Amino acid sequence: MSLEEKINEDLKTAMRAKDEVALRGIRAIKSAILLAKTDGSGQAIDEAKEVQMLQKLVKTRQESLDIFVKNSREELAQKEREEIDVIKRYLPAMIEGAELEAILRQIVADTGATSAKDMGKVMGAANKQLAGKADGRAISDIVKQLLQS
Repeated sequence: MSLEEKINEDLKTAMRAKDEVALRGIRAIKSAILLAKTDGSGQAIDEAKEVQMLQKLVKTRQESLDIFVKNSREELAQKEREEIDVIKRYLPAMIEGAELEAILRQIVADTGATSAKDMGKVMGAANKQLAGKADGRAISDIVKQLLQS
């Protein structure tokens, strides 16, 4: 079942349940899918593009959440948190912690990186290998840490 089909089914379920939180998040995903389909590029939406689209939705909401928290707008921040939770349901499980660090250690070894000067080379390989599977900021932080030690 494609993401679009799953979203349509979940949208119907959320409407029947009158789940406003789920409806907001699912409608945002449906809107992003529709925009991607009609962007004029003619490219099919594959699984990698779906993951990229969902990550972008989470990222924009996270940025808004940070702004709302900074400006003490808790009611708006709560809406963003709820939508992030709904959107994350459709993302594959992310690699984190020790597992991510082990993969990045291997990438550092494979690329022959030895100092912070090699950060770009390592990040390029890491982003290619871990696209959609790990948070970019987490990757960057761990790579910096590994290249400093």
